[in-house]
Parts: sequence; C-alpha cells; structure tokens
Amino acid sequence: MPRTDPSSFTLTPRRPSFIVRFLRWRTLPLPAYVLVVVVLAVLLVMDIAAPSHADAAERGTGFGTWAPISAYGWHGSMLVDGVHTYCITPGAPAPTGPSTDHGISGSAAGLSPQQLAGINLLVSTYGQTDDPVQAAAVAWAVKAIANREETLHAFGYRGDSLAGAIHWTFSALAPQHDRAVQERAVAYYDEAVRAAQNAVNASGSLVFSADPADHRAGTVRVEATAAATGTVTLANAVFATTGSPTLDGAAAGSTYAIRTVQPQPGRAYTVSGTGRLTAGLPAAVRHYTTPGGQQTAGPAPAVPFDIAGADAAPRVPPFSPSISTEVPARETAAGPYIDEVTFAAEDGSWPRAENGSYLPVTARAVVYRTDAEPVPASEVPDDATVVGTLQVTTDPALGPTAAYTVTSPWAMTTPGFYTAVWSVSGADQVAAVAAHTGPGFVWTERFGEPSQIAVIAPPVAEPTPAPTPAVTTPAPAAADVAPTPRAAALAATGIDVAAVRTPLAVAIGLVSSGVAILASRRPRFGARLTIR
Repeated sequence: MPRTDPSSFTLTPRRPSFIVRFLRWRTLPLPAYVLVVVVLAVLLVMDIAAPSHADAAERGTGFGTWAPISAYGWHGSMLVDGVHTYCITPGAPAPTGPSTDHGISGSAAGLSPQQLAGINLLVSTYGQTDDPVQAAAVAWAVKAIANREETLHAFGYRGDSLAGAIHWTFSALAPQHDRAVQERAVAYYDEAVRAAQNAVNASGSLVFSADPADHRAGTVRVEATAAATGTVTLANAVFATTGSPTLDGAAAGSTYAIRTVQPQPGRAYTVSGTGRLTAGLPAAVRHYTTPGGQQTAGPAPAVPFDIAGADAAPRVPPFSPSISTEVPARETAAGPYIDEVTFAAEDGSWPRAENGSYLPVTARAVVYRTDAEPVPASEVPDDATVVGTLQVTTDPALGPTAAYTVTSPWAMTTPGFYTAVWSVSGADQVAAVAAHTGPGFVWTERFGEPSQIAVIAPPVAEPTPAPTPAVTTPAPAAADVAPTPRAAALAATGIDVAAVRTPLAVAIGLVSSGVAILASRRPRFGARLTIR
C-alpha cells in the first residue's frame, strides 16, 4: 500500500538550529557573546527537560484517504511509535497531528471495562497486521464496540446492520474487498462482545480459613475477578505441599493447604499473605490522543494487579493447664490447712501477654474431712464433709516456674483426714486466658490423692489403773504365840493343846481359801455377792 509522501509534512525547526544560527554571529562584542551563550545553554537544558510527546500518527494499514476529513474516510490502523492503533471516537477527524501517549488506561475515552476489554482483544489479537482487509475489519469492529450508532451512520448509512454500514462505504471505496471486510468485521465484533461480557478491571484477594480442630492447619483461596495467575507469599505460614511460604503459579479460583508457623509460643497470631497476579484479558488499552482528532487504542499487555488477605480472627493456640499439689506434712496439729501448688501446661504453651509476661491462671480447691483415710477415687464419697475452700493465682512474673504455698484462712479443729481437691476452670480465668482454654475447659484433681491428705490424730486416752491385790497375813509360829486364856484352860484341864491347834489351823485356812475363790468370781459393774 502507498505510504505518506514525506514532502507533505512541514518540519518545524528545533532549538539546536536556533543555537547554531546565533553562534554564527561573529560581530557581537565578547561580553554580549558570552551572555548569549549562557542564555542559549539555559534554553537548551530547559528543552531537554521538557516532557516528550509521541510523534505524529502515521497512516498504517487499511483503505481510504489519510487526511483529517475525506469523502470515504480512513479505514485501518494508525501507526504511533511503530504500534498499530485504532480509532475509538467515531466521527472525529483522523489523527494526523502529534499524538500523546497516556500509557495503559482502564478508562480511556470514558469506555466501560467491557468495552475496553473487547477492544483490547481485537487490537492485540488481530490489529497488529499488515493485511489491509484484516486491519479495516478490526477498525470497523473496534469503532462499533466504542460507539455502534455513530459508527453505523457516520457516512450516511441509515440502517442498523454493521455489515450494511460497511457495504455502504466499501462498495464505492474498495468494492473488491467489500464482502471480506464485512465478514471479518462482524466476526471480530461478535467475538469481542462475547469475550468481554464478564471482563472487568482485574482485582482479587486471598481468603484464609483455619481448621477448627487444629489452629496450625487450614487453607488459602486465591480469588480474582478475572482469570489470572501469579505469585503468592504467606506470613506466619507455609504451603503444605512445599514447605515454602511462597508459591509461584498460583491460579485464581484455586485453594491451597497451608501449615502455620507460630511467631511466638503461647500468643495468638494471624496468618496473612500478599500476591501479584496477571490477568489474561485486561480491561484496558494503550491510550493515545491527538488534539482535534481521534483518540486511538493500542494493545495493552496483561496488567499485573496486587491481592492480599488475612485471617478473619487471630488463631489462638490451645492451652490446657494442670496442677500438682502436696501438703508439707501428713501428720499435723489443729490449725490452717497448708498446701504446695505447682502449675504446668498439660497441652500447648503457657499463654503470654503482649509484654511477654505470663498470663495469670487461677485455681480453686475444696477441702473435705473424713473419719477414715480416703481411698483415691474420681468421686467424693457421701460421708465427706466440706471444711473450706482455697484459691491461688499465678504471678505474671513467675507463671508456672515456681511453686505456690497456699494457707487456708480457716482452721482444722476436729480430728480426722483432711483432703483438698483442686480444679482449674476456663470460666474462672481472665478473658485472654479463656480464649486459649475455652470457657468450657475444666481440669479437676481426683479425690483422695495421697499427697493431699493432712491428718489430725484424736487425743490419746489415759490408761485404766490395775486393781490392788489383797494382802494375806501369815499366821505366827506356835513358839511365838502366847497361849490364850482358853489354851491355858485347856492345858489346865489336861487337853493336848498341840493336838487341837493343828485341825483348827487347817479349818481356818480352808475357810479363807473359799472366801478368796468366791471373791475372785464376783460379778463386775458393782454386782453384789451373797455368801450363805
């Protein structure tokens, strides 16, 4: 196809020619010459720093007359900086003057995202061509997408058919290519309209979800308003399949398993991520304007866009506290109940405050008394009597690293076995701790732990004195006993006293033995013994 005749352009001399002309003034005085050189140098610097504009649009590929206004117009592409661009303001003069490049735009000429997406599809896919039929078909389809009514009637056609409008003009301009331009233009228009129906300026986000059973597991979903792929990077988590926080080739609409990495044990944390995706069909064009002429659209490459997201709520690591206890001495006297309590994290890590201190945990105990030594069991026996309660809260500076001595404000007074049963309940904790334990958490010590038993022994009973045995006085020997008057009388009457003494002593001894035997068989508790 013929190109533009270079002689038709008017070249405007640039400032360097002006500088050269001044430098030829040999007749100036030296000071004036120096001043002129300085001024011209300043003007040259300002010229270099001035914003540059695109060169004037040139006739590209197509049919018609390359002029602002002509009988049949120009139907094809306009070359701007070597790029084929196409008119998006039907009815305006051809852009034969200097054009300005506005870069990639998602709002060129006030067109909708759908219009820009369709135009970009045609300009990028079919418009960069040296085939005049293809370029003319693209030009008609692009203008029809931008403003169908103006495109159909710009050259006097009164109908409502894109093919009819093309025939109205091309039957006179290029009749041998009339039908081919019609067919391609209609096909291009239909394709662009279908492809752009769901096209919008691409945007998206990352949506995180946590596994209800395990805060360390979950997923991230890549969401976008257009088909796109790119790179996603996680914070406080890694992708489960690779173990890396970064994933290349992440696709819009896909969900990926993740595994979290706690930044600080015992503290709630949030998983977040950022990404940069590239959409396949951006709703944008390369936008050029020409004063008093057409606005034109060039191809816009796939435009990257940023996405981001985070957990809807912080992930709270679970925490299950427990305690171990021991009384200082099993045998004790009446007085306060004393217990040594040691805390531990049975599951998870001890929760921490923002300043790094341990969050306080509160434990409570009920002390029972029984008459018999308790047998370890999960249930408190019915005969156990509640004596009092105990309570202890950990020190934020020490947490579970120290043992706590708990002394009851009440006293043990009655002999028996005293046993404390400790418990830790989520309902008793401050909100920051309850978030880790859950309000329904309860840990309870079993009843009758041997280390928890304090014993007050009953008082020692006084022993009952033994009965004093009866003392029997032996009878004096015969030689030592003075004769009684009766004995003297017997002696006087001629009775043998020695013969009488022996049977009498025997009789008296027998009577005494019988009395002693009866006395030993006397009934207890004051029963009366009668001898007949």
